[in-house]
Amino acid sequence: MTDLRKIERALISVSDKTGIVEFAQVLAEFGVEIISTGGTAKTLRDNGLQVTDVSQITDFPEMMDGRVKTLHPKIHGAFLALRDNDEHLNSMKEHEIKPIDLVVVNLYPFEKTIAKEGVTLEEAVENIDIGGPAMIRSAAKNWRDVAVITDPEAYAEVISEMRETAGSLSLRTRRRLATQAYTRTATYDLAISGYLKGQHEDETRFMTGFGVQRVSFGTSKVTNLRYGENPHQGASLTSMGQPDGVANGEQLHGKEMSFNNYVDADAAWELVNDFDELAVAIIKHTNPSGVGIGVSNDEAYRRALSTDPVSAFGGIVAFNRIVDAEVAAEVIKVFTEVVVAPDFDEDALAIFREKKNLRVLKVDRGNAGGHSGAVKQISGGMLIQDPDTHRLNADHLKFVTERKPTDVEVRSMLLAWNVCKHVKSNAIVIANETQTLGVGAGQMNRVDSVRIAAMRAERFGHQLKGTALASDAFFPFRDNVDEAAMLGVNAIIQPGGSVKDDESIAAANEHGIAMAFTGIRHFKH
Repeated sequence: MTDLRKIERALISVSDKTGIVEFAQVLAEFGVEIISTGGTAKTLRDNGLQVTDVSQITDFPEMMDGRVKTLHPKIHGAFLALRDNDEHLNSMKEHEIKPIDLVVVNLYPFEKTIAKEGVTLEEAVENIDIGGPAMIRSAAKNWRDVAVITDPEAYAEVISEMRETAGSLSLRTRRRLATQAYTRTATYDLAISGYLKGQHEDETRFMTGFGVQRVSFGTSKVTNLRYGENPHQGASLTSMGQPDGVANGEQLHGKEMSFNNYVDADAAWELVNDFDELAVAIIKHTNPSGVGIGVSNDEAYRRALSTDPVSAFGGIVAFNRIVDAEVAAEVIKVFTEVVVAPDFDEDALAIFREKKNLRVLKVDRGNAGGHSGAVKQISGGMLIQDPDTHRLNADHLKFVTERKPTDVEVRSMLLAWNVCKHVKSNAIVIANETQTLGVGAGQMNRVDSVRIAAMRAERFGHQLKGTALASDAFFPFRDNVDEAAMLGVNAIIQPGGSVKDDESIAAANEHGIAMAFTGIRHFKH
């Protein structure tokens, strides 16, 4: 591990004291000098830890009920000084400033305070932290030399790394912690801004607009993009401060990623990571043109491509396993905008680099398949919801027809269902046990989606007899089942819950189709 920084001095000042004593005890094991303030210093001392008060460092007492204590050059200079800068080092020597290598700060509980019933404006204002955000920002700015922790959840990971490195932290960890720190101060400031806006609505209307150059809702700007969905629209990329996900992916090759590239790559990445099996997905305009599973990347890719080789042109290809040279040689035979995967063999990268414009994106799986929240903008505001992370297995199925599905049909149903979740509503997917055969997306009525899925399958010579069909929502009429029967579909998987479920079940029984209800709807608008 390179770029390690030994932790020799730490400043700890926390409102949430969860786990802080145990964390500080580990620091003490490594001989770290602990500097602290007020209540935190008392808590640490009460648990037998040796602590240096901030006032001993600054030679200035805490004042104004603790409002002023850490806003001092001997504190911020200890955070901000670049360790390889002679001018900075000379200033430290001249003013007797010793570097601080670790800052552990969490903020006054403003969000919890304003959530209390009957809280006054004065109480809320008293819980606006000043010194805390200032220290976090100073330390985070100098993440090349200083680590900053703002969340007790990070203690265990930091302890683990320090034990592995004899009391040091890596550059990667310091950078990640800095990202989380700025995300925290952004969300904190947004909470304060939102609260004050609610208190003085008529005075703060000018604050309601958020352009693409601004940071909002706990995001941090990563880069400007050439343009948005269309050339006349401005755009930028922001990060939620986590190390995983497409927004934080590492581009290994190719042209600059565009707005639409990111949108499609994310759709492909989310889909392929909904499979535990080795899987490949090809996406066009956020909808899957094909999905395949197999024992190798090459086998899965060929199956995904065969679903609709025409729509795959100019698409996004996503893998949920490390990409090898064999499949890379196949991918470059078709014009592809982006390849996204958890990693790539060197031989595979060498093949992709033959295509100058092909974007190759390496993404940390982390929390793949689920974000912390899903946001949609509407005129005048935003809608925020939990992500659709529901995973289905055979034990969840309720078989409602006289004929029960075979094991092969169950596997086909589950594959179709997994893919259907990622298709724009009204969504229909027809599949066998190893690949999609036809996809019908975004139609105004469900029976048209069935017909479009069948049309695509038939266009590319796929046999539909004995296949499974998935629907993202219930069938409002039996005509969907009748249509499926004419295609040769043997098994249907759908949420159920329509007032006309009995009609759909009766139609399936007439045609000898096995039908399963999931009890879960997967609308994707």
